[in-house]
This record gives sequence, structure tokens and C-alpha cells, in this order.
Amino acid sequence: MPLITINLQAGTRTQDERLAISTALHQAMVEVLNVPADDRFHIFNELPEGNLLHDDVVFGLPRSERMIFIAFSFNHRDADQKKALFAAAVRLLAGAGVPEHELAMMIIETARENWWAAGRVVNPRTGYDERMVEVGA
Repeated sequence: MPLITINLQAGTRTQDERLAISTALHQAMVEVLNVPADDRFHIFNELPEGNLLHDDVVFGLPRSERMIFIAFSFNHRDADQKKALFAAAVRLLAGAGVPEHELAMMIIETARENWWAAGRVVNPRTGYDERMVEVGA
């Protein structure tokens, strides 16, 4: 049961754009982490102007008020999977109208036992949703 939190300045993305962002992020999780297709939990935090601050140029790239900050929360994955997730998210978000220079992402890992949702069944051997096929299996 991964959770994705998307922080952005209020008024910079339409409802259709937010849906496209959500769809792109979920597709990246399905492709890379083998998350079940019906396991989407995304929270959009639209912050009033002045509450999402960044420099106009960061790491040599221009940033605008349309910058979005994404936090993926899930249980432990190896470094290669996380790198692949970032790459897939950048690729899919570009198709949703989010250029990579307007994007910042991070991963927050939590222990498997810290997640709960009604109807979710966890494989006690792997700690993952029982519908997930183990990566590399």
C-alpha cells in the first residue's frame, strides 16, 4: 500500500493535470515496483502562494511556480529499484506535461508492519501484498 504525496502551489495545475500526474506516478509504481493496479493512494497538497518556496534557479535549472514536490512512501526497496522508479516517473510525468526541471522527488521508506488497509492481505514470508509477484522471482 504505497502512498504518494504531491505538493504544489495552489492554482498551478488543473484537475485534469492533477489526474494525469496521479496516473503517471501510479503507472511508474506498477511498472517498476509491481504495485497492484488497484493500489493507488495519492494525496495532493495545494499550498497557498508563498508556502512553497524555492529559488528561481536550482542546480543551474530554472524553476517556476509550477514546480511540484513528490514524496513516495513505501516499504524497503533496493537502490536499483528506486533509481528505476525515479527514471520511470520522470518519463511518464513528461507525458503528463511535467518537465523534469519542474520536479523534485524523494522516497520515504517505512517498515512493512507500519502499513494497514482493510482488505489488504500480506504474504507473511515477503511482507508484500499477496497479489504482488516478487521482483526477480
